[in-house]
Parts: sequence; C-alpha cells; structure tokens
Amino acid sequence: MVPSEYGVIVALLLVCLVALILVSIARREAAEQRSRAEIDVAEIKDEARSLLADARRRVDEVTAREHAVRAAEREAAERSRTAEARLAAVHDAEVSLARRTTEAERSTVEVLEQVAGMSAEEARATLLSRLQDQVANDGASLVRRAEVKARRTADVRARRILSTAIQRIAAPTSAQSVVSVLTLPSEEMKGRIIGKEGRNIRAFEALTGVNVLVDESLDSVTLSCFDAERREVAQIALEALIADGRINPQRIEAAYEDALAGADDRTIAAGHEAAERAGVRDLHPDLVATLGRLRLRTSYGQNVLLHLVECAQIAATVAAEVGADVDLARRAAFLHDIGKARPAEIEGTHALIGAELARRAGEAEPVVNAIAAHHDEVPAATVEAVLVQAADAASAARPGARREELDQYVERMDRLEQLVVAHPGVRRALAMSAGREVRVVVEPSEVGDVALPGLAVAIARHIEADLTYPGEIKVTVVREIRASATAG
Repeated sequence: MVPSEYGVIVALLLVCLVALILVSIARREAAEQRSRAEIDVAEIKDEARSLLADARRRVDEVTAREHAVRAAEREAAERSRTAEARLAAVHDAEVSLARRTTEAERSTVEVLEQVAGMSAEEARATLLSRLQDQVANDGASLVRRAEVKARRTADVRARRILSTAIQRIAAPTSAQSVVSVLTLPSEEMKGRIIGKEGRNIRAFEALTGVNVLVDESLDSVTLSCFDAERREVAQIALEALIADGRINPQRIEAAYEDALAGADDRTIAAGHEAAERAGVRDLHPDLVATLGRLRLRTSYGQNVLLHLVECAQIAATVAAEVGADVDLARRAAFLHDIGKARPAEIEGTHALIGAELARRAGEAEPVVNAIAAHHDEVPAATVEAVLVQAADAASAARPGARREELDQYVERMDRLEQLVVAHPGVRRALAMSAGREVRVVVEPSEVGDVALPGLAVAIARHIEADLTYPGEIKVTVVREIRASATAG
C-alpha cells in the first residue's frame, strides 16, 4: 500500500472510533435522561394519585356535610311547623280565656252591682276616692314624721351651736335712748352749768342744738336730742367744761369747737376699736371711718356698731362649730350693716348699699354677697352668708337687745293677726310671745287634718313675704272638734 492510503485509512478508523465513542456517550446520556424522566414521571403520577385521593376524600366530606345540613334543615322546618301549631293553639286558648274572663267579669260586676246597689262607675269612683284619701293620709303622715325627725335633730344641733356661741360671748344688752346722762361731781356744778339767769345753759343749747335737763333731786344732768351726733358733741363739750370747772359762754363756744373738731378722730378710733374687738383686720380706711359713724346709729334702740361686733363674734363661733370659714363669716358679719351709715340721699336698701361700698373697698366677692344677702334681697352664695343671717337674727333677738314703742308693737301684732286671718278656713289668730309665735285656729268643717301642715307652711311663707320682723315666728295651726249632748 501506498503510505498515503495507509494514512487515510488510519484517519478514517480514528474518525469512526471517535464517532463510536460519541454515539456511546450520547446513548449513555440519553439512557440516563430517560431513566431520570421515567423516575420523574413516576413521582408525578404518585403525587397525582395522592392529590386525587385527597380530593375524593374532601368531596366525600362535603357531601356528608351537605346531607347533615339538609337533615338539620328538615328537622328545623319540622320543629317550626310544630311551634307554629302550638302557638296557634295557645292563641286560641288565650282568646277563649279572655272571652270567658270577660263573661266572668261581666257576671261578677252584675252580681256586685246587685249586692252593693251601685253601678261599676260609682264603685270605681268610690274606690278611687278612698285610695286618694289613703294616699293623702299616708303622704301627710310621712311628711309629718320626716318634719318631726328633721326638726328634732336640727333643733337640737341648732340650739347647741347657738347657745354655745351666745353664751361664750355673753355681751351686755345694747338698747339706747335719745338721752345721755352725765354725773356731776358736786351740787355746785349745777349752778355753774345754768349760769347767771340761765345764760350758760341757753348759750349751750343754742350752740349745740341739744336740750339740757337739770333735775334738782339728782346729781346729774340729762342731754336730750334725737340727733345722736349732736348729742355726742354736746356730751364731749359738757364733760370738758365740767372737768375744767370754768363755764361761761366763751368757754362753752371753745369747748364746743374742740368737741366738733375731734369728731373725725373719734369716728376713726371707734371704727378701729370695734374692728379690734371683732377680730377683723386689714380693713380699708373708708370702711373703718364708715364703721365708726355707726357708733351713733341705733336700730330699735340697739347700737348698730355694738350689734356688728356681736354678730361677728357669733358668726365666727357658729362657723367654727359647723366647720365653715371662720374668718370669712367673721368679716362678713362685721360688715353686714355698714350700709346704715350712708346718707339717706343714696337710693337703695342698706344691704345693697353696704355690698357696693364693700366691693369698692376691695372686699372679696363672698363677703360682698353675704352683705347683700343678709335680708334675702339676693340669693346667698355661700354657707357663711347663711351664718351671717343667723348671727344677725340671734343678736337682734337677744332679750333686751332691742326695744319698740308701744304703738309700733301693737301695730305689728295687729298686722300679723290680720295677715293670718286672711287665709281661707282660719277662724281666729292669736299672736303670742311678743310676736315670736302665732296660734291659728281653723274651722274643722273647712280644713281637714291632712291640710294642716300645708296651711302652716303657706302662712309661714306669707309672713316671710309680707312682714319685716327680727328673729323667727313660729306658726302653730290648731284644729279642734267638740261634741256635746244633754241627757234629760
């Protein structure tokens, strides 16, 4: 062979060998891939079989549940039909029972009407009337028991508190009159006061406007004047003249000028002294001066400034007993009548005028309210304002604190009795205990026992609205039935 042919053959053989190797490799890879694919297919088939079995199981469960639900629905429908049937039977029974009840009631009413001799409407009206009377009697009994209990507990506590406050103060009575009495050191001083042919006493009376009364049987002289300021100036001047011993028209004029010039100082000193006694501090100078002027003011003979000091002490003591603000109650009670010192030209009541004066002087609003409310002209906003009213009434009602003229007293008693008699059903009214109590006798045929508490309250409210009086007025209503017979 030619060498070149040999090389070609070798090359072909090599190519064939390589081709065989590649085919073998390809076949092996194809077999491996086929094997893996067969494994994957088997796994997928297994998984599909499992899913199919699970789906079939779930379908079976749903089918079973559907059957159960349908069975429950059929049972519920059966029960509903049974219940409706029973409800219809009950309704029929109720209708029948109502018909029988109506027939029985009609028969009963007819029998009762025949036995009682009255119709159903008359019986109903009689029963209703009796029930109303019974309810009214029960209500009145409850009201009376509640009032008695409240009055018993409240009266005991109020008496204890007020008696404690008043006894701790133990202030003297402060009734005053329109005269001032000066004690003379000797009988000779009367002649000096009168002067030669009465010139000294005439000069003194002309200058001061005060009447001088000299009693020969007494070692004293009396100064008489309705103007308290003039009487005080005259008293100061006469005391200075008596102390000096030299009394003549010139000395009288000088003493009068000195007494007149010192009026403002005496006013301020009196205001400070009263505030100190009452325990009230840090007052505005205008309030102090106004309070000082009240030393010359009286109400029913009671000195207003002494009344304010006493009220402040009572209010503070009561406030301490009940747990209220002691300082507020003391201050408001001390200032509550300050409006009485203002001139008559200023319009308004003394309570409202005093409240405005206190407001301008910088007093706190609770103090202003207590001053304005102490005669109920405005509502009381605090407990201390109510305590001021109580202290005012306690001070005014103290025995001997105030006095009245006989004609005023009689007029007040008449007005009280006439006001009470004006109420329907009142036969007679009798004012007792200096007007502190009124007994009311009613007509038994017009006023029943149930109406007595209401009538007493109505009379009390009428008195509060139409009368002005110190303290309290107790209203007692009496209903009395008397029966008598004569055996012959």
